[in-house]
Amino acid sequence: MSDHHPDLEEKLGADVEEELDEPRMYKVLLHNDNYTTMEFVVSVLQQVFHKSPAEATMIMLNVHKSGVGVCGVYTAEVAETRVGLVHYLAKKNGFPLKCSMEEA
Repeated sequence: MSDHHPDLEEKLGADVEEELDEPRMYKVLLHNDNYTTMEFVVSVLQQVFHKSPAEATMIMLNVHKSGVGVCGVYTAEVAETRVGLVHYLAKKNGFPLKCSMEEA
């Protein structure tokens, strides 16, 4: 009697491939407003998103000019945490800065 089961091996191989799918990724976005200072936005980008001063300034200027800018791309849990942290810091400092996430 043979222990070889090609159908079962094919099914198991497909299950393993499904388990190894990459997680969904999300862009974290900052939105322009008329009240939040540019300095605060640069500070948030450095503190929360670990951007260099030059990168933070470039992103801030993009937000200022186009109304929205991408801070980074993360898994859902990391993106949610960073959005929440931005909102916390903005509220704590009296700014209406908005931050959101969307699937990349």
